[in-house]
Amino acid sequence: MKKILIFVSTLDGKITKWGDPHIRSWSSKNDQDHFDLIWNDTRIIVMGNNTYKLDPVKPSAKHLFVVMTRNPVKYKSKEIPGQLEFTKESPAQLVSRFEKEGEEKMLIVGGAQIATSFLRAQLIDELWLTIEPKIFGQGGNFVIEEKLDINLKLVSCTRVNNLGTLVTKYMVERTIEM
Repeated sequence: MKKILIFVSTLDGKITKWGDPHIRSWSSKNDQDHFDLIWNDTRIIVMGNNTYKLDPVKPSAKHLFVVMTRNPVKYKSKEIPGQLEFTKESPAQLVSRFEKEGEEKMLIVGGAQIATSFLRAQLIDELWLTIEPKIFGQGGNFVIEEKLDINLKLVSCTRVNNLGTLVTKYMVERTIEM
């Protein structure tokens, strides 16, 4: 199963503008259209609790939205089997479960905590990053402060508008420890 982490970022690496978590207020229409295409083409979409609280997804028979939270019981009334679930499973447990179910792709969206937890566990295969030609100076990063050393290899880079918005795809290079 391919695990894809997807983000939009400024040139200075910010995923939020001055702490405002509403990405669609500053990302280009090109990025939003790109994200919507990927979203619509993916069955398993994993997000963190904060992302869900900011913009609760509407259950759909086309998707299984999995919200990672420390307290899934709190959301029991919102669950819809096969469409929306809340779990305290670890990233490794989630990946294992969906691999056993034969899923082909998992999209990981949201904020720094969920991104860092999947990166720390070395469970990301590809990072799809839209780079917007903006600089905010202040705002959130797509990983929390943690010592990570992850090598990426550029797979593709496409300029999608006249401003220079770039849609990039990177493969995570696995290191073999001896």
